[in-house]
Amino acid sequence: MEFITALANGFIDLFKTGAGIFSSWVTGIIPLIIILMTAVSSIIKLIGEERVHSIAQLATKNIITRYTVLPILAVLFLGNPMSYTFGRFVEQKYKPAFFDANVSFLHPVTGLFPHANGGELFVYMGIAAGITTLGLPLGDLAIRYFLVGVIVIFLRGVITEKIYLYMRSKAE
Repeated sequence: MEFITALANGFIDLFKTGAGIFSSWVTGIIPLIIILMTAVSSIIKLIGEERVHSIAQLATKNIITRYTVLPILAVLFLGNPMSYTFGRFVEQKYKPAFFDANVSFLHPVTGLFPHANGGELFVYMGIAAGITTLGLPLGDLAIRYFLVGVIVIFLRGVITEKIYLYMRSKAE
């Protein structure tokens, strides 16, 4: 009988935990995302969508800035998941590669800018705990993560762009 009671309690506790997480989202991340979206939209409206679009288009003309500068700025200023909205300024044919570069930078940035992707912080902190145990500095780790991340997003952006354009040309 105790087993059934423990099983029933465990079952309901699972849903209580889920409800607690959902409640924290409703009072935490959801309002934050709405405010960020509103702020970014307001800034774009104040500056002028045409100007912002032109500047972003200028940054996307160069393959290096398209897959380094633009995703870095998106992740640093907007964080995850808002950084994906910068894709609206990228030409359609570059969107898959921009998305790949953007999403690939959400972990390496965590050591220097934890606000950018709080969900990845637990991974970095686990690695940082091991580095600290070895008596090594965390700053070096964070900078290396960031620099390797920039290289990786550039490579992923270029490779994804080439694959997408090749596949698109075969479909036409």
